[in-house]
Formats: sequence, structure tokens, C-alpha cells
Amino acid sequence: MNTFTGHNGIVWNIDYSIFDDCQFICSGSKDETICVWDVGNNKLFQSFHKHLGSVNCVKFSPYHYYKYRQNVISSSSHDGTIRFWDFKDNQQLQIFKHSDHVGGIEFSQFTCGRYLCFGSYNNTINLLDVEIPKSLHVFNGHENY
Repeated sequence: MNTFTGHNGIVWNIDYSIFDDCQFICSGSKDETICVWDVGNNKLFQSFHKHLGSVNCVKFSPYHYYKYRQNVISSSSHDGTIRFWDFKDNQQLQIFKHSDHVGGIEFSQFTCGRYLCFGSYNNTINLLDVEIPKSLHVFNGHENY
């Protein structure tokens, strides 16, 4: 069993993926950071520190990999943003700003993940087109976040 260290706060979410035969784990934390580990050598591969609030969820993007051959993580935060990070080239690619805190995120299982659903503290579920990025639809009906 392996232990990956690097955060200074609660780890809220993790994701796992394989890119070009390399295994990676990413994590989002209350300490406002995203960490990426190379599972093969058990070492911290990359970290990002641009969120201004707790990182609530992280997901590897299948869309960026299949369409552009980029190794990208999407992260959602209490700061009301969803950010896209190229962790191989160590750069932030996009920022999507929302009107409230952003909770869980999930890429669509169709169209190679072009669509991203996210939950918000304004009691909605939102459908985002990653290519644009633009909100396509807001689903209402929840009574609490």
C-alpha cells in the first residue's frame, strides 16, 4: 500500500487515470491545492495553487486527452470557479466562473467527455460545454445544496 503526501488540509476528492501507459492520481484539498502523483514511482508529479477557496472536486478530462492529446485535470472550488489544468505542461488552460460555490463535477460518458456537469451551492446542477466553455443548461429542483 502507498501513502501519497503533499496536502496541508483535508483531501476532499481524488481521481485516477492512465495517460500514455502512466498511472496518475489527482486530489483536491481544503488547502486550495490540486496535487498529481505518478503512481509508478510514488512521487508528486505536479501541484497547482491558484484556487482562492477549498478545492471540492477534481477529475481527469477524457475530452482533452482524446481530442488534443493533452493531460488535463478539471477542478471545482468554493471560490466559484472550474479550472482546467494541463499537468504535463504545468499550465492553467481555462477558467469558468460561476455565480456560487461549485461542488461535484463529472464528465459525460458520451462524446468523449465534452460535457461537464457540476453541482452548485445555489441548489442547481449545470451542464457545461468544455469546448466553448459555456453553460448549456441549468437543472433546478433541489431545495438545498
